[in-house]
Amino acid sequence: MAERYVLRLYVAGPLPASARAVEAVRELCEEYLQSSYDLEVIDVYQQPQLALDAKIDAVPVLVKCSPAPVRRILGDLSDKEQVLLDLDLKRRAHEEKRRPSKKP
Repeated sequence: MAERYVLRLYVAGPLPASARAVEAVRELCEEYLQSSYDLEVIDVYQQPQLALDAKIDAVPVLVKCSPAPVRRILGDLSDKEQVLLDLDLKRRAHEEKRRPSKKP
């Protein structure tokens, strides 16, 4: 069974950079994780305490909470290849392609 990814995306209100980050992360998750992820989008203006608790000092930032290790990716998240590497998804996709298929 595939590991479930838990991701938190911190954004700042309805800014264009926030919208681009949300769109980029959602597309990436749908393409590479299908249904094995939970994505929480946190607007730091509406939920400042969550940002403070997580020590978020710049946005947008994507936090991979699990699987370990925890990772933070800062920026607009439009460089898909870099985000995949930072989330260890590039390695995971490569390993799944190499895995022999199970046929009955």
